[in-house]
Amino acid sequence: MKKTSPLLKLYLGRGVLAVAWAVAFAYGHNPIGALTITLLVVYPLIDAVSSLIDLRALPDGSERRLTLFNGVLSTLAAIAVGVAGAGGVAPVLHVFGAWAVVSGAAQVLVGLRRRGPELGKQWPILIAGGLSALVGVFYNIQALGDDASLDVLSVYATGGGVFFIIQSGLLTWRARRRQAQTI
Repeated sequence: MKKTSPLLKLYLGRGVLAVAWAVAFAYGHNPIGALTITLLVVYPLIDAVSSLIDLRALPDGSERRLTLFNGVLSTLAAIAVGVAGAGGVAPVLHVFGAWAVVSGAAQVLVGLRRRGPELGKQWPILIAGGLSALVGVFYNIQALGDDASLDVLSVYATGGGVFFIIQSGLLTWRARRRQAQTI
């Protein structure tokens, strides 16, 4: 349970922050101004800080390298989306979309490596990562059209947050079940 407990807290915290961010962004992104750009920078930074926290508990290996990669990528995405904010909706969607594709793929890989008896099957994390990659492609397509909107980012963050909260609930259930079996 030692490995599960920090991950459970990390997933729960990350999920709650994502949902809170989505609510704030839903009400504060029109027009693109200082508040919108700040919120756009904060979201990938949540991912970067989460990766840093996760990294501290991981042993050397491919999972650690993927987590480090995701943290660096999210930090770069925060900078890029902040710069893109000055260009309007389409550049923001392109940057956010590219980040969603690559970080979603990395999340799937980490989820696959964490599948095991202690950490479960990681289905919510795998689904969230896969959807992130797919939605990122959609954002880049949407950015090319005339109806580009940042409204979709609140839905993205809510969905990701809910999947992290579900995963933390499953980890809690698994730990309690395992503890009951040892008693």
